Amino acid sequence: MSRPHLGQSVTWVYTEDLPGTAAFYAETLGLDMVFDQGLCRIFSMGGTGFLGVCQVRPGRWVEPKGVVITFVTDDVDGWYARLAANGAPLEAPPTRSEAFNVYAFFTRDPNGYKLEFQTFLDPRWQRPPA
Repeated sequence: MSRPHLGQSVTWVYTEDLPGTAAFYAETLGLDMVFDQGLCRIFSMGGTGFLGVCQVRPGRWVEPKGVVITFVTDDVDGWYARLAANGAPLEAPPTRSEAFNVYAFFTRDPNGYKLEFQTFLDPRWQRPPA
């Protein structure tokens, strides 16, 4: 049996401060909010990937431990400059990871979720069509 088609993905994170967290993604990162559900806001990560930010509610938790949200980009240095200019808490300048053959840096959102901006240096990485 063939696998049914998957057309898009949404990664959901939770917050105690929806307006502040939404402002971080919209203003600091400059992501486009594509859908406002009231208690949740969905931002485009480019292509078919989306990040959903929701007000915490029963059965959902703000739990950044172990979570990394990775933004794949060809302009890691440009993102670093943008986030530095906007006062984001940057862990270190972009570096090359020999172990994973990527060039990347890390920051955190207002809830402590770790955000990575990286480019794959391995030519085997399958980039989506432009």
